[in-house]
Amino acid sequence: MSDDLKKSRLSVLSSHFTHLPPESSVMASEKEAALAAAPSDSPTIFDKIINKEIPATVVYEDDKVLAFRDIAPQAPTHILIIPKKRDGLTGLSKAEERHTEILGHLLYTAKLVAKQEGLEDGFRIVINDGPQGCQSVYHIHVHLIGGRQMNWPPG
Repeated sequence: MSDDLKKSRLSVLSSHFTHLPPESSVMASEKEAALAAAPSDSPTIFDKIINKEIPATVVYEDDKVLAFRDIAPQAPTHILIIPKKRDGLTGLSKAEERHTEILGHLLYTAKLVAKQEGLEDGFRIVINDGPQGCQSVYHIHVHLIGGRQMNWPPG
């Protein structure tokens, strides 16, 4: 992916963070982005990706979820898996019993995508929740990370 495309995507993402100007987003840390983010009923960057308003490198899609490559990968393989409908599920702490099917489908999809990506030796699944969990987009999403040895503790 070209640097210009990455900067363009980061600029769009930064528009969701009211106190960060677009040019600063390139240097903003994940922690700063998480602290600047807030839950909202407004469309998220993920909604815009689902609606094809923002380009993404899609690696898997079905009627319920979309999986695409992260624009700032933390490992050789870093894929985000999102439900196509938020349905109030902005983060794991907001999950209700009615969300169990989509939560299970997100994890099952992570397994399918991991196999598709050749991650037979293992991978990590991460779900950030809230500001202290470093969540920067309030549309639940699963990070599938692999292709290298992970370290512990993670954060």
